[in-house]
Amino acid sequence: MAASEQPRFLLLLPPPPSPPDVAALKAAFADTISQVLKEVATHSSESSSAAALEMALACPHLVDQQRTPRSTLYAETQSLLAAVYKLICTVAAKDDVNIEDADGVDVRLLLVSWSGAQLHDESSATSEPPYGPVYAFGVESESGEAMVKAFIAAKGSGEQVTRVQSGPVINTGASAADGGNASPTRSDTVALHPHVAVGGTFDHIHIGHKLLLTMTIFAVDEGNTTGEGHRSATIGITGDQLLKNKKHAEVLESWDGRYKSVMTFIDAIVDFSPQSSSTQRHVSARDDPGPNGKSMDVYYSNDLLVKCTEIQDAFGPTITEEHISALIISAETRSGGKAINDKRTEKDWKPLDVFEVDVLDAEDDDSEDRQVKEGFDGKLSSTTIREKLAKKRQSSL
Repeated sequence: MAASEQPRFLLLLPPPPSPPDVAALKAAFADTISQVLKEVATHSSESSSAAALEMALACPHLVDQQRTPRSTLYAETQSLLAAVYKLICTVAAKDDVNIEDADGVDVRLLLVSWSGAQLHDESSATSEPPYGPVYAFGVESESGEAMVKAFIAAKGSGEQVTRVQSGPVINTGASAADGGNASPTRSDTVALHPHVAVGGTFDHIHIGHKLLLTMTIFAVDEGNTTGEGHRSATIGITGDQLLKNKKHAEVLESWDGRYKSVMTFIDAIVDFSPQSSSTQRHVSARDDPGPNGKSMDVYYSNDLLVKCTEIQDAFGPTITEEHISALIISAETRSGGKAINDKRTEKDWKPLDVFEVDVLDAEDDDSEDRQVKEGFDGKLSSTTIREKLAKKRQSSL
């Protein structure tokens, strides 16, 4: 590995316990996540960017659901993703592992439609896997060992057994083998959302942002693009002029820096092609007159368009692009979602369907979480991260 190349690691998380409550997830995954985080953290100084730890989370409820409306899968997927990200934050805070800036570990959860029931032919494995270098860990359990074996067989087969269908879901086994033509239920009464939006500052990307961005991409349905040509996720990123009075503004990332951080994460959960491939995405810059005219548009080979748009108000493209039909928000920004729909109603546009992600916080009734609450909160606050970075900068002067 070249000295400047970002170290990459993979942790395979088998299907979570049912129900996936806090205690059950801790029992199943906490020890493994702790060991892997501490190991990966030792490699964080090997490049100028944080060591990347991608956690592939098996999601049995997503098997054979490629054509199912994402709105019907959203709640269960969001709840699971939020719970595992919350566990990661808790473990990192308890072990004092940096997961919030470039000196630490860049954790990314990948959703895998795998239940353990799929069959894999291990005899097809070859000695030269098509992707790498990636160093893989597994959970020491029967289901964890089964997932590792399936990964090794798939990785070494040389076949395209992992691919992107509708956003950040890796489809495996039988779902991939049939060419994506599985026939799950698609109800004509359920609204499809091929154009989804989200907005935020996205300064110093942290796990709360990652949850929000993942669920935005997840919510984008296939088909029915209402003449727009591509499925799309519009990510409104606040313009620099609105952030001049932010606390510790001297270490706040520029719009270009925040756009690049957002797209680094989106690439990680959407594009699973070899790094040498140059055909998987195309980037074009827009700088049209009028509101929301500045954007970096990224086209992926699975007919997904990600539009990172500079916004100068609380509404962004949601009140200038009528075809957007869904909005992803956190529970603490419900008032913003209501204001957007009030504006759309004034324009005689259809209100957006609003989907929430959980606010991640330490458990109030857990003594261990109370002890690490301060560290936990610091990993989910851009202000706290900026304060930490400002202190680092000051101490280096």
